[in-house]
Amino acid sequence: MATDMPSGPVSDLDWLLSGLVQRVPYTRSAVLLSADGLVKSLHGMDADSADHMAALAAGLYSLGRSAGARFGDSGDVRQVVVELDSTLLFVSTAGSGTCLAVLAGREADAAVLGYEMTMLVKSVRPYLMTPARQVAGTPSATGL
Repeated sequence: MATDMPSGPVSDLDWLLSGLVQRVPYTRSAVLLSADGLVKSLHGMDADSADHMAALAAGLYSLGRSAGARFGDSGDVRQVVVELDSTLLFVSTAGSGTCLAVLAGREADAAVLGYEMTMLVKSVRPYLMTPARQVAGTPSATGL
């Protein structure tokens, strides 16, 4: 069952995702995630589905980066689109270490959705950054 409210902690960015889903007809849900697949914010799906979507989107984004490194002159990934029989899945970069994944019905206008995703990201890019994780067991600067 899809819900507008996540069961976990509520992010300050949930309202942005809600606005995106409401602005673009046939858009169902959106997830903001770290590039390694952890949910940062969500709208329109339960927490378990959001976790699954985040893992999937991170994998697609990583495949796009590999394709860019091999075939695209190491250019950054702008967007990955998966077209299914009844659903469109968009994954785009949303800031350093962050991605935006959006699910929409087949009837959605892909150009409008892509544009709205780009405008959302451009308007709040500094707030969407995810810092790199520290490696577990790394000695601290004080040598303890």
